[in-house]
Amino acid sequence: MQKRYLGQSRLEVSALGLGCMGLSHGYGPATDTHQAIELIRAAVERGVTFFDTAEVYGPFLNEEVVGEALKPFRDRVVIATKFGFTFGDDNKQQILNSRPEHIREAVEGSLRRLKTDVIDLLYQHRVDPDVPIEDVAGTVKDLIAEGKVKHFGLSEAGAQTIRRAHAVQPVTALQSEYSMWWREPEQEILPLLEELGIGFVPFSPLGKGFLTGSIKPGTTFGKG
Repeated sequence: MQKRYLGQSRLEVSALGLGCMGLSHGYGPATDTHQAIELIRAAVERGVTFFDTAEVYGPFLNEEVVGEALKPFRDRVVIATKFGFTFGDDNKQQILNSRPEHIREAVEGSLRRLKTDVIDLLYQHRVDPDVPIEDVAGTVKDLIAEGKVKHFGLSEAGAQTIRRAHAVQPVTALQSEYSMWWREPEQEILPLLEELGIGFVPFSPLGKGFLTGSIKPGTTFGKG
């Protein structure tokens, strides 16, 4: 497996990472927990060292599965997770929330579910228009100083937001959708990341499955 550094940081990851969202969220029913753990561990055996999750996936369940699966390999892998939402009483309604006090609360929960004492890469999942990005970056900067987080990332952020955040706490990586059929980051975002020395982590590089070659005219999908 090839390795690379994210931008100008010293965070080394496998060239292929495993996005774990689909194991419990987003693409139909959740995978059986035992099977999900086996899949994640099989990825480690094949040289994958970069694993992506978030508190919103499940919610919470995905982090628990990832934490259990990677516990025996913790010193060999990079775990990325995300904050940025609160949830309704039924855990279904998602409300943007990147207030500093909530970031700290989310990080404590993620550390517990991931069975780790530090988060390698912490993304703001989505920009919260009600909270200045400087406050978000400053809170993560403090968490890094406290040893609870190693690197700061953003997801689906615009160019000016990236610049403003990076001025407070260097951004290690931006995660955004990018594939043959969604190339918008090429217009403004990728040149900016090159300028600032920020790594790019594309999600859905195979178009959410539509570019795998397995979906053809007449393909049917199960309910949910």
